Amino acid sequence: MISELALIQRVQLHEDRHAFTQLVKAHQSQVRFTLLQLTHGNDALADDLAQETFLKAYQGIARFNQQAAFATWLHRIAYNCFISHVRKSGPSDETAVAEGGYEVDFHHSLLQSAVNKALLTLPVEQRAALHYGFQRGHSHGEIAQIMGVPLGTVKTLINRGKIALQQTLAGWQESNHAR
Repeated sequence: MISELALIQRVQLHEDRHAFTQLVKAHQSQVRFTLLQLTHGNDALADDLAQETFLKAYQGIARFNQQAAFATWLHRIAYNCFISHVRKSGPSDETAVAEGGYEVDFHHSLLQSAVNKALLTLPVEQRAALHYGFQRGHSHGEIAQIMGVPLGTVKTLINRGKIALQQTLAGWQESNHAR
């Protein structure tokens, strides 16, 4: 199996589309999952943004200089595509939530619904920082690279997002146990 670095170099030096296809296959599910989370389950929008992400990655791969991991660089492009979409579409698209899917565990479904609604109350940057930190497992440094903000800003976004979520969800457990 060819290493990721070798694939990147083949694309950079020879515009090798087969090598880029292998990179896409290796990262598409992670990128799509992130975009699905950021778009609150909007499959079509997540697919469109993922496609835009990989197109921009292919067009800009010559500028990839390994200062960050390839996955981090790719997620930065995905985040920028998402933010660009939010800015173009306005706030109504930013807060669109796709309802659907069958949950066997009703309590878990209620909790997930409450968390999703609480996340919608957060500014986009706080939601993204929380997603990359808690759902994707990125370090604060990696989140700073992905979002293009200073490390201190990432820490502030995560801290404020957690506090806001705690405040919003404070009464959830009591109200659902009273049922």
